[in-house]
Amino acid sequence: MGEVLLYNNAIGEVKLQVMLENGTLWLNLNQIAELFKKSKSTISEHIKNILDEGELSLDSVVRNFRTTASDNKTYNIDFYNLDMILSIGYRLHSKEDYLIYL
Repeated sequence: MGEVLLYNNAIGEVKLQVMLENGTLWLNLNQIAELFKKSKSTISEHIKNILDEGELSLDSVVRNFRTTASDNKTYNIDFYNLDMILSIGYRLHSKEDYLIYL
């Protein structure tokens, strides 16, 4: 697994933990929803549309990582790379939401 970075807000609370692997950023569905302040179902819908329309291909933007949750159990979780994250941000059609990421 690659490097994990933590981004904090002004008072030191961890706002988002991101993973860097193979030269790109990876976030899971929950993290993307948190990043853009949207529901997981909204993010999932955008991911489905991006893939169905052929804008991006599944093999190039999705990777499964084994992660350990707070319950100390290991889970296989899909993570999405920076290309997918940017495509989702663009589709949200909200300048404010898109600039949160940038």
